[in-house]
Amino acid sequence: MSLESLKTRLPDYARDLKLNLGSLAAEPGLTEQQRAGTFIASALASREPGVIQAIIAEFAPKLSPEALEAAKAAAAIMGMNNIYYRFVHLMGEGAAENQYKTLPAKLRMNVIGKPGVDKVDFELWSLAVSAVNGCGMCLTAHEHELRKGGLSIEQVQAAVRIAAVVHAVAATLDGEAAIGTGLAAAAE
Repeated sequence: MSLESLKTRLPDYARDLKLNLGSLAAEPGLTEQQRAGTFIASALASREPGVIQAIIAEFAPKLSPEALEAAKAAAAIMGMNNIYYRFVHLMGEGAAENQYKTLPAKLRMNVIGKPGVDKVDFELWSLAVSAVNGCGMCLTAHEHELRKGGLSIEQVQAAVRIAAVVHAVAATLDGEAAIGTGLAAAAE
């Protein structure tokens, strides 16, 4: 499976997604490692097996083994952190004092300190996963680190655009699978 095969699986109404996949695969604002890792981390966050397989086939060869592991680690650690920190953030909504913000998370996050790749790249992949998972607190923290690390707003935006398109492709394919299953069941 490849990016091209993934694009052929998309229905005609998702033509914009096909076009965006193609243009983002060659996004000039990111290094090859940043781009490939962002695609992989976002695909893993999408949880759609076909999307994961196609994107791994397309982008894993562009990464060192250490970078591939780091992209996967970003998806894994942010899968945990996004839930926890979204909870902390949402508990503060409308409350005079959010006591959860004062508590230590007590969750192991060692990979963030030693990701095995450049810290900026790992932060970029963590930001993309946080965008897919919808954690505003994590988005803010990772965007701050990226800007402090020298990335431009256009580079940050490019990673979020990749995350948005990968997520939309996964959602579209999930929806099409559900429609197909529903139609098959209705025909019986």
